[in-house]
Amino acid sequence: MPETGHTPVVARQRDRDDLEFARTHGLIGSGKDARFSARVSSRLLEAARARTGVQSSSDLLEVALARLAAEDDFMERMRALKGSIPTDVDLEF
Repeated sequence: MPETGHTPVVARQRDRDDLEFARTHGLIGSGKDARFSARVSSRLLEAARARTGVQSSSDLLEVALARLAAEDDFMERMRALKGSIPTDVDLEF
């Protein structure tokens, strides 16, 4: 994946991690057998390219889909815990 001077190091590492997750789980790497076509905002496309450093639309879509596939449910679990800490628990440091 090409990198630009504008792409944050953390974002590039996350892209690599997400792609590795997808490879490890057999989601990519064994050939491309599906076609996907979409119309998107050119501003969104350019922002995603700038953020990732990926210029190929196919590679950019692969990074985005890998990110969605690798995403955990941390926020959902945190929301489910809302209100579960007793009010008398001292959270002061």
